[in-house]
Amino acid sequence: MDYVQAAIDHQAWIIMVINGLIAGWLAGLLLGGGGLIRNLLVGLIGAVVGGYLVSVGLLRLPYDFDAFVPYGNQIVVSTVGAMLVVIVARFLGGR
Repeated sequence: MDYVQAAIDHQAWIIMVINGLIAGWLAGLLLGGGGLIRNLLVGLIGAVVGGYLVSVGLLRLPYDFDAFVPYGNQIVVSTVGAMLVVIVARFLGGR
């Protein structure tokens, strides 16, 4: 692997972590609390869940959020996925 490809791979991981933080933070604001680590984990899991829902056609965005915010579509999809993760966790946990 050359240096350019390694830098691209690192950049993708950094973007994914920042996306997860933002999505977890937004889900925490909308559904209630959580710390930094919890928000990061919920956001990262939510990104996977949201991405899966988009790939199977169960989630469609009504607008192109990338026109307003860089990576806006990814953030919205990850936030929706994070909110679903929190709701399911609360349901299974009895809260």
